[in-house]
Amino acid sequence: MDVESIVGQARDAITVKRVFGDPYERNGVTVIPAATVKGGAGGGGGEGTGPEGQGQGRGEGSGFGLTAKPAGAYVIQGDSVRWQPAVDVNRIVLGAQVVAVVALLTLRAVLRHADRRSR
Repeated sequence: MDVESIVGQARDAITVKRVFGDPYERNGVTVIPAATVKGGAGGGGGEGTGPEGQGQGRGEGSGFGLTAKPAGAYVIQGDSVRWQPAVDVNRIVLGAQVVAVVALLTLRAVLRHADRRSR
């Protein structure tokens, strides 16, 4: 598979259908899910001879990656449209853990400093 075909497949994979899901309706409310999509492709090539002129040199390589995360949904009810963002619970938990570690390290430093001053 050559680099041009990989790039062509990447271009086909990153489309609006990957960002916006099919709308669905229930009880007069229409929901259109949306996602954040990121992708990338790379390739390589080569020619020449092998080490010390032995054999034929040749090389090729290519790759492609795609990731998607829920971003939220458009909610349509009657004449009103609103954006409902997706909640990333993992990010919230990680943020809380980072804040707790920083708070504990700060508290430890303050207590050590106070202990040294009292001696």
